[in-house]
Amino acid sequence: MLRRSVVQDPESWQLKSSRMRISFSLRRVVAAIFLLASSAVHAADNYRIVHSYPHDQHAFTQGLVFVDGHLYESTGIQGQSTLREEAPETGRILRMQLVSDKYFAEGLTDWKSTLIQLTWQSHIALVYDRATFRLLRTFHYDGEGWGLTHDAKSLILSDGTATLRFFDPETFRQLRRVTVKDRGKPVTYLNELEFIHGEIYANVWHTDRIARISPANGLVLGWIDLKGLMPRDQLSGDEAVLNGIAYDSQRNRLFVTGKLWPRVFEIAIVPAKSKLIPRHGK
Repeated sequence: MLRRSVVQDPESWQLKSSRMRISFSLRRVVAAIFLLASSAVHAADNYRIVHSYPHDQHAFTQGLVFVDGHLYESTGIQGQSTLREEAPETGRILRMQLVSDKYFAEGLTDWKSTLIQLTWQSHIALVYDRATFRLLRTFHYDGEGWGLTHDAKSLILSDGTATLRFFDPETFRQLRRVTVKDRGKPVTYLNELEFIHGEIYANVWHTDRIARISPANGLVLGWIDLKGLMPRDQLSGDEAVLNGIAYDSQRNRLFVTGKLWPRVFEIAIVPAKSKLIPRHGK
């Protein structure tokens, strides 16, 4: 029988929201400075909406992945975290596993027949059988867990800093790390991740942008600007931010959503013009 997460009352939600990571006002200042700097030189790619699908507006989306025709989603908030299998076109939750109350679930990726789900500050990743959602094992990692994806050989983890770490998927031994930089400056608050066409796509927390990152050296190859994708008047609060990237490699479909968003969008990337944007807008 499908069990749904408990939705908190607004006062309780505001209390939890105020405790999350760092103060909202400081985040906004940092994000604004970051966006001004990153848009001062290079034009970002834009987007076109291909389809819009329903999404559970109570889902605090932390990880999203597309496998074999279904979306798998990790949702956060301690005491309400879940692992879900969903029908992309209808948003219907086909299966849902509640995560232990001691964990705040975070990023999610698939590896062979398993799903791997991070936790925020518990230093534990949960490995599930994808067919049954049965917990198979756990593994430990240092630092926080934010986003997770994989290439052909490694798991790739973000922790809210400018660092991406690469792990052996079988032994979970850390293999290497890269520092993500855009024109020499570290790009922090890297969040949800997806590996697409040899690049790492990364949400940047509390911004409307996705960074395209070289896995070899961490250099930012370009930006995708998703401003205006989800109208602000349809969102429930300040924490309802862009977060969630999934790629259907069989049909070349890109899905994006956000925390507490009522829609999942299939989008097509519209390349930016090759010319540079003048630093002073002239």
